Amino acid sequence: MKLAPLDATARAALPAQLPHWAMVPGRDALHRGFRFADFSAAWGFMARVALLAQQHDHHPEWSNVYNKVEITLTTHDAGGLSTRDIALAQAIDLLV
Repeated sequence: MKLAPLDATARAALPAQLPHWAMVPGRDALHRGFRFADFSAAWGFMARVALLAQQHDHHPEWSNVYNKVEITLTTHDAGGLSTRDIALAQAIDLLV
């Protein structure tokens, strides 16, 4: 099922809903970076996010270098941001 992209009202609410996330310049996507004490803590966080992503039927673009994790969310089926991105971002925020 194709998801609808966010409308203007939902987009305007993003900064208040997701204050730690930023729009990716030139893309219809959200991004947040995380830092942890060490690689093990970062990897553990990624494992928890992977389980959340599966529950949300969403698969983030992400990378990990030592204690840093970078996550970008966009819904390819919607051609950009959708409610699926907001829900996963909020769930991720609850982990940290």
